[in-house]
Amino acid sequence: MRRLLGIAAVGLLAALLLAPAASASNRRVAISNYSWTDTDIHIDLGEHVTWYWVGPDLMHSVTGQEPNATSIDSDPSINQPQHDLGDTFQASFDQPGTYVLSCKLHTTVRGTVTVSATPGDPVAEPDPVPQSAVDNTPPRLRNLSMRQRTFGRKGTALTFSLGEKARVGVDFYRYDAKGHRHFAGYRIYSGFIGLNGVRTAGRSKHFRPRPGSYLAVIEATDNANNTSKPRRLRFEIRKR
Repeated sequence: MRRLLGIAAVGLLAALLLAPAASASNRRVAISNYSWTDTDIHIDLGEHVTWYWVGPDLMHSVTGQEPNATSIDSDPSINQPQHDLGDTFQASFDQPGTYVLSCKLHTTVRGTVTVSATPGDPVAEPDPVPQSAVDNTPPRLRNLSMRQRTFGRKGTALTFSLGEKARVGVDFYRYDAKGHRHFAGYRIYSGFIGLNGVRTAGRSKHFRPRPGSYLAVIEATDNANNTSKPRRLRFEIRKR
C-alpha cells in the first residue's frame, strides 16, 4: 500500500510540473476616482487591454511612457484630455516586456502592463464590462402630504419620505382672480433618509404669504444633481 501511495504521489507531482502554466488573458480596466481599477496588469503575447472611462472624473488619458510604450496614446495631439462617460480605448501588445502608461494631466493615474512571451488568445474577454460610477438615478420622493390644505400665514406641516439624502425645493405659485398662476417664492429643505417633517408655506426669507389660492411644486435633488419628478399640492392661505 505504501508503495502504491508513493507511486501515486510521484505521478501527481510529475503532472503538476508538466501542466502548462495558467495563461493570462485580455483585460478590461476602469478609470475612476483618479485611478485604474487594476494597476498591475498581466497578459500574454498578442492580447489587449481595454480601458473604460466610467467617471465621475473623465479628464484622463492612457499614454505610454518611454522606453517602449510611446506609440500608445488614447488622446494623441491633445494636452488636456476630456472623455465622455462610457468612452473606451484599446491597445494590443505584440512584444513581451513591461509597459508603463499614465495620464497626461494626472501622473498618479497610471499602471503597468506586463506581457509574457507566451502566445495568448486575442479574442477571449473574461472580464465583465465596467459599469458607470456616476449616479444617474433621481431620488424617490414619496409619502408627500400637507397636514392642512387651508391654513393661516404661519404655514403648515409638510411630510415626505426619501430613499437618500437630498435637497427638497418647494416653489410657490399664487393664482390671481382669473386663475392664472404667478411665481410667489420658494423654500429649500435639507432632507434625510426616511420620513421628514418640515414647516412650509409660512413667512420666510423667500416667501411672503398672502391670502389666496396657491400651488406648491416640490422636487428632490440629490448630491449628484439628479432631480425627482415634480409633485404638486394645492392649498389655500386664509386672512387669519
